[in-house]
Amino acid sequence: MNNILYFPTRYFPAISGAEFYLQRMAEILTSRYNYIIDIYTSNAVDFKALRDPQGKIIANNEKYYNTVNNLKIHRFSANYHLPLNEKIIFIKNLEEFKHINISDECLQKFVENGPFLPDLINFFLRTQKQYYKLIHSTFFPYFNLLISLIVGRNFGIPTVCTPFFHFSNPRYLDKPLIDILKNFDLLIACTNIEKKVLSKTYGIPEKKIEVIPMGVDYKIFDNIHNTKLNEFYFKEKFFKEKEKKYKMVLFCGYKNFEKGAISILKSIPFVLRKFKKVYFVFIGPSTIAFNRELSKIHKLTNAKIINFTPDNLTGYYDIKKMTAFNETNVYLMPSRSDAFGIAFLEAWAAEKPVIGANSGATPEVIKNNIDGFLVKFNDPIDIAEKVVKLLKNKKLRRRFGLAGKLKVFKNYTWDIVAVKTHKIYQDLIHGYEK
Repeated sequence: MNNILYFPTRYFPAISGAEFYLQRMAEILTSRYNYIIDIYTSNAVDFKALRDPQGKIIANNEKYYNTVNNLKIHRFSANYHLPLNEKIIFIKNLEEFKHINISDECLQKFVENGPFLPDLINFFLRTQKQYYKLIHSTFFPYFNLLISLIVGRNFGIPTVCTPFFHFSNPRYLDKPLIDILKNFDLLIACTNIEKKVLSKTYGIPEKKIEVIPMGVDYKIFDNIHNTKLNEFYFKEKFFKEKEKKYKMVLFCGYKNFEKGAISILKSIPFVLRKFKKVYFVFIGPSTIAFNRELSKIHKLTNAKIINFTPDNLTGYYDIKKMTAFNETNVYLMPSRSDAFGIAFLEAWAAEKPVIGANSGATPEVIKNNIDGFLVKFNDPIDIAEKVVKLLKNKKLRRRFGLAGKLKVFKNYTWDIVAVKTHKIYQDLIHGYEK
């Protein structure tokens, strides 16, 4: 039996690329290869809840608490109140931890990052050891990675981590934290650039790193405007009546500086100088900095801005999100922090041109002037110039969108990712059993 443990930091209804990645792998691997995948995670919904009791959590009486798409989810509450020194003592007293090679500084930082889940650790230290064959966790730099290593040592089984290592973000370039990755049997990098940084800069052997890109369910984008939906469902529902023919620029992700959302807001006045008939649509969790900048832009301009948060959505395949991708003219996410950028694949699946930042792993994902544009990170003028160029050129939008859709079809589907992941799992399991 292929019994696998998954340790994501959070799980749906928490929404981000890392959580969605493990969700799709669990769904496909259980249905196609008869894996039995047990998912253990925190009850956090937003990032604040990983270490702060004021964050948003999912209660045990809510929908999706125990089951998501027929998969059983086991959620544990973070311990916020135990003093830091007692948390560290708890970990250090575990026999399994003594076989993990990390510094005291690394341990402290992972405990501080949360979510600290001592009940989950205790649960697995009491679980029958021969039941599971492999552990897979994501993402860096959160405490569930350490849980994976502790449980893996206890069971004597291989440990896999997909870190989604944001190597262009200075906050992640903390060597004591990165050292934990050397303890895993295998790392899955999303791009060759990520693998190179992990091996050349941080000394992780190349043989311990496999490259598997992310994926997308492209058929859903083909089918979203079915007989029940007007071809312009989103624009007719959310654009003003006299502005239905306005162009649309879409961003989908965490609305912070790192993702480029604030840079987009700052670019809007420059866009409007050359192209006035356009709506800007933002989908994702907001931040204080984003809301502050949004208020400034409203005061400075007459910009048409639609702003959705997860509270306005029903999930990854929310009808507003899906139709927004299908009806937008440009997808814009000039982020420096993406290890890959699943949203670019979603835009290409909808046959739309994309704009990303010439930073981090994005240049390996977007081929500049072939399936999208690359811009300088946090450069509102450069962003505006590329947006205007696409808004004014229908043929260019179509050329980029078609090139992107073909690339998705050939290389970036969740089925392709699952096939490669299955092979890696089996190689590791059989290697341990020899």
